[in-house]
Amino acid sequence: MGRRAVLEGLATGVLAQPWRGVVIHAADALNLATRAQAALIAVGPPAALSGATSLALHGISAVSDTDVHLTVPYARRVESRPGLVIHRAEFMPHDVIELEGLAAFSLDLALADFLCDGDKRMAFAALDEAMRGLAADHCQRLRDNVRDRILDRRSKRGIHRAQMLLALATGKAESPPESVLRLIVVEAGFPVPEAQLEIADIDGRKLYVLDIAWPTLRIALEYDGYAAHEERHERDAVRDQRLAGRGWATIRATAADLRDPSRVLAELETHFARRAA
Repeated sequence: MGRRAVLEGLATGVLAQPWRGVVIHAADALNLATRAQAALIAVGPPAALSGATSLALHGISAVSDTDVHLTVPYARRVESRPGLVIHRAEFMPHDVIELEGLAAFSLDLALADFLCDGDKRMAFAALDEAMRGLAADHCQRLRDNVRDRILDRRSKRGIHRAQMLLALATGKAESPPESVLRLIVVEAGFPVPEAQLEIADIDGRKLYVLDIAWPTLRIALEYDGYAAHEERHERDAVRDQRLAGRGWATIRATAADLRDPSRVLAELETHFARRAA
């Protein structure tokens, strides 16, 4: 383009410079792949996209981070800058794969790192999502690979937390909020619940699927992830009444309860006390 054209593009807002040494089209500034490629160019090899960035490129929707995360070897003198987070770790060529033409950590390595160092709730939801829909043997293989990655880490920080999250994940949650809700109740001290529990009639026909449930006490916790309306309220009320007729107590949670779970936890405590008695 030439220096003058680049300067004119930057001045008019057609171009943007996320980091020194790299220019992108401003219209692509919110595109993850564009920002990831810009980060790789700005830092230079050897480097690999990692953490939340790698997981997002792997198609994991549970992660949400506008920063680009990049890992470089310990020997490299590269510092973080606004919008670009630099991590340091030793990695081998086979640890890096190509995603959308970009050098990124493999799924098992990205999950292991994020389980140790990332936001706990987001990391658990990401792991659950990565397991979702996998055949049983593939799910176990992913679990084993992530566990090996965790134990092989040079830094031991966060490995106990990561192992706990790995043991709790099932891959059955239908959405990241359901995973987060399950983690919240376990961390609050309640017994580990079952995810996506099927309720059948006397002939074995499936009637309902409960998001989170304690079948021995017949307590269910349902996540309402969509904007409520009258029709939905009525349908849920009928469902809860029918479940109550089968001996089930149902508690409903919303996105607000993920931010402040005190109401849900108090209701659970009450139902557990009653059912245990």
